[in-house]
Amino acid sequence: MQAEIITIGDEILIGQIVDTNSAFIGKELNKIGVSVYQITSVQDDKEHILKAFTAAEFNADIVIVTGGLGPTKDDITKHTLAEYFNDTLVQDDTVLAHVEDLFAKYVNTPISDLNRKQALVPSKCKVLQNEFGTAPGMWIEKGDKVFISLPGVPFEMKGLITNQVLPKLQEKYKRPFILHKTILTNGLGESALALRIEAWENNLPEELKLAYLPSLGKVRLRLSIKGFNKETIENIVAREVEKVLPLIEDVFSGFEDNNNSIEQIVAQKLTKENFTIAFAESCTGGKLTEVFTKRQGASNYLKGSLVCYATQSKIDLLGVFEETINKYSVVSEQVAIEMAEQVRQKFNSDIGVSTTGNAGPEKGDSDVEVGTVCIAISTKKEIKSYTFYMGNHREKVINKSVNKVLELLQKEILIN
Repeated sequence: MQAEIITIGDEILIGQIVDTNSAFIGKELNKIGVSVYQITSVQDDKEHILKAFTAAEFNADIVIVTGGLGPTKDDITKHTLAEYFNDTLVQDDTVLAHVEDLFAKYVNTPISDLNRKQALVPSKCKVLQNEFGTAPGMWIEKGDKVFISLPGVPFEMKGLITNQVLPKLQEKYKRPFILHKTILTNGLGESALALRIEAWENNLPEELKLAYLPSLGKVRLRLSIKGFNKETIENIVAREVEKVLPLIEDVFSGFEDNNNSIEQIVAQKLTKENFTIAFAESCTGGKLTEVFTKRQGASNYLKGSLVCYATQSKIDLLGVFEETINKYSVVSEQVAIEMAEQVRQKFNSDIGVSTTGNAGPEKGDSDVEVGTVCIAISTKKEIKSYTFYMGNHREKVINKSVNKVLELLQKEILIN
């Protein structure tokens, strides 16, 4: 069972907006056993859209189209669908009543004929009522294939997918189970990890697929399988996971499908042990703090954070000794140690963490090479410091530094 997703809109192709709709739709289809064969983005052009429809009908059983359903002249999806299916547009009175009701309740300007035209739909379609907007969804069947047209506004599309499209697809088609199991690892590169598990990978069952998903000091190993017997495919995956874990136990940090990202594991350990933490960030610029504050319950363990980016701020706000900076450089383990110790004391936390480095592209206040990052972790018992070389791309240096701190917290402070 395969689907193709078609997104319509020049704004996607010129990079004005990011296509998040396809990611959501693909994920939801996967949950009900529908594989996405292809995702296609096309411009607001009738001929381009018609070509995409033809190709998608050949490729897939289910075609889901988003975008181009607004009231203005550049929104041509509805008219193009009617042409593709040799159909005409007719007024749907239920949709019209819904549009008029929305305007009466929520819109200050008078309803226009353009707005009323939202009630025009292909006569062959089944209307999918859009409770959050004026553009209805449309379901058109052609033999054993189905075309589904949805508005491009994300919250409108999500409502229709969840409440109407998925239930109708589940009713119409018999689908296999699709199972993904994603293993999280930290601190070992993709090629090194591949070499370590090569023998295991070479002996995987034919129906089980392995994908490497690397990201700045982290690698996710995704096992994927499909079949009509759920218990059978679950057992196959479980057996292979049991085989591989002893090979990667030193870099294993959890399973993505259990919401066990490394930051989640660290947060859970802090909460369980009743530990508190504080951050002094320089080169990471607050991104380390953001990793925790975006999660509910961070106030239970995060005491506070200071972003001391400029050299003088490390002296004025954290109390780092100027002599230490002059002697060792602002990017040094000695400065990182003082930052971590001072922030722990200032916030009266159990753990203090610091980052100081040269993210580039220029060297700044330190002569150390671009990509050099020093990290320190202070507790009431000891202080540990480290120096790493993170490459020469600014964003990579920053994000890799954040990941490295999380790895250190898990392995060297919170593992006991």
